[in-house]
Amino acid sequence: MPERLADPSLPAAPAVPDGPAPPDAPARLARLPRLDARLLVLLVVLALGSRNLLSGALSGAALRTWSTIFVSISIQALPFLVLGVILSGAIAALVPPSWIARALPRRQLIAVPAAGLAGAALPGCECASVPIAARLAAGGIAPAAALAFMLSAPAINPVVLVATAVAFPGRPQMVLGRFVGSLLTSVVVGLVWTRVGRGVPLGGGRRSLPDGLGRLASFSHTARHDFLEAGGWLVVGAMAAATLQVVVPRGVLDHVAGNHLLAAVALGLLAVLLAICSEADAFVAASLQQFSLSARLVFLVVGPAVDVKLIAMQAGIFGRRFALRFPALTFVVAVACGLLVGRWLL
Repeated sequence: MPERLADPSLPAAPAVPDGPAPPDAPARLARLPRLDARLLVLLVVLALGSRNLLSGALSGAALRTWSTIFVSISIQALPFLVLGVILSGAIAALVPPSWIARALPRRQLIAVPAAGLAGAALPGCECASVPIAARLAAGGIAPAAALAFMLSAPAINPVVLVATAVAFPGRPQMVLGRFVGSLLTSVVVGLVWTRVGRGVPLGGGRRSLPDGLGRLASFSHTARHDFLEAGGWLVVGAMAAATLQVVVPRGVLDHVAGNHLLAAVALGLLAVLLAICSEADAFVAASLQQFSLSARLVFLVVGPAVDVKLIAMQAGIFGRRFALRFPALTFVVAVACGLLVGRWLL
């Protein structure tokens, strides 16, 4: 049959290649959103220009104090943030969730604490632990065990514990308290979820990486994403901590810090709102010197377990019903465990 002539007034149809379609992983990588990078650049610019932005609102001494606190927190936390995202990228490239699934016991009462302890061996950002937990649940692991791993991995891994030791020099009890409090939180929440979360599915277990990526591409994608995500929140957290120290009247801080329970709840809520990466939050906690060590321990236990960005990710991956129950349960348990361990160790 003769070929039909194309009408120049109509848009050209897309060409359909012969044979099997080529892998589209590079195309998917090219379409990855760049909002995080732009947000990080904006935050850095705001931070660098903060002296001029705040000069009208703060005195010279207050502005110098604000700058000193902000810069010290950022510089101290950055090396651990970089180390954490490098290890997170390496784990995404080399350790498949199926390996974790095979290593965990099948009995739920044993699998939950075992999954909590397994988090100590796999450093990673909170953001990475959510999709990993979804893939574990989709691979047949008990949901409670997958959630225990999700809570413990960003809180008790070696990078976070070393960062805590550096942030609190001469106070090894803070490192031990963080480990015990976070591990206890993950196990208690996991075991309680076996009762209260029976009718709440964990969703489809979406993957955190595009399909078809090699190991190097997986490493690069994960490390870049975690650094931009966590770096932006580190800047926000450092600015908020510095502002809290300078703007809020000292009498108000002293009043809140003087009430043991109120201080713990206040710092727990602050951790939820600041959403700082677990590799960097110890330096923010160390700067809140008006508060007791127990209250700051609550800040460190709550932060990696529940915050605003994690709630949004959990709603997107596990569903809205999950996000309405799990964060509230986690917050209550984390505050209680932080207070209990703080009373015992600190």
